[in-house]
Amino acid sequence: MTNIYTPQQQRILLIASLIIIAGFILFGLRGYTTAFLGAGVLYVVFRPWFTALAIKRNWNRSLVTSLLIVFALVVIIMPFLTLSLLLIDRIQYYSQHTEDILKLVKQAEDLTGYKITSQQNIQTILRQGGTYASQLLPSLAGGALDFIVIIGLMFFTLYFMFVQQESFQKGLQKYLPFKKDTQKELSESLKNNVNANVLGQALVSLVQGVLTGITLWIFGVPDSPFWGVVAFFLAFIPVLGTPLVWGPAGLIQLSQGNTTQGVGILLVGVIVIINIDNLLRIMLAKRMGDIHPLVTLAGIVLGVPIFGIIGLVIGPLLLSYFIVLIHVFERENRKQEKEVAAAEERVEKAAERST
Repeated sequence: MTNIYTPQQQRILLIASLIIIAGFILFGLRGYTTAFLGAGVLYVVFRPWFTALAIKRNWNRSLVTSLLIVFALVVIIMPFLTLSLLLIDRIQYYSQHTEDILKLVKQAEDLTGYKITSQQNIQTILRQGGTYASQLLPSLAGGALDFIVIIGLMFFTLYFMFVQQESFQKGLQKYLPFKKDTQKELSESLKNNVNANVLGQALVSLVQGVLTGITLWIFGVPDSPFWGVVAFFLAFIPVLGTPLVWGPAGLIQLSQGNTTQGVGILLVGVIVIINIDNLLRIMLAKRMGDIHPLVTLAGIVLGVPIFGIIGLVIGPLLLSYFIVLIHVFERENRKQEKEVAAAEERVEKAAERST
């Protein structure tokens, strides 16, 4: 029986069918996107370890992958979850007990002589902040089943990415609509972003968060462990970061008449906490990717509302990929223009010889 469609129509219908089915699949999995993105990030982080143990030393792949998953769960996931729950708990506390924040705002207004905003607006902002933080950070109380499914799906995906690494990489190379040079460039961009925003930035943020918490504790600031956790998360944001924590803390101490404590916090912040960032970045320069701070900041603003806390990594990665693809598009256009110009020149020379 003859098909009613021409070969070109069959090709168009096939592509349209693939797009429609892929759309349904992505729509169905939209709540678990972070699991696949997290698996990709962990794959890049642990790939050197997997290569060293499973490929070079020929250890059992399943055993190495299982050990890496246990390591990720114990060293990365559980501490991060604990920090997140601590942060949510304290934010929700302050959103329900606004009198402490209102007192601090009143002291800041007395110190500066400017009225910041009304008490009603501050209470509204605090309540909204508590709700927003609960949405961004993982919460066992609010969605234990979803959290378990996401973590399980992430590690399940990571397991097969490592155990079937060759098939996984060949599949990407085969089906990605990019040339080999572009794929290599995108791979390098992924590695640089993960190194910069996971390995390097996480270490820098941890050191800055610990130093901020210790500094506030030494100078008698209440809830210093909580503010240290806040400083850890804020340290991912370029330029602003930890000064948003120790800066107001020092000013509040000054407004309360605690000149020694206030000056001490500000001096440690300016001399030690800020500069430890630059020092660690220099030491980690070979391990961290060369990512412009503006790309990181814009990527965080883009990624966090969409992907939650993992958007700290995914946002800059997406923005970097966009920039890489623009450069690839520009390069391909220049290459095509040169090829057209060369073809036209050959035609002109052939015409001259014929005459």
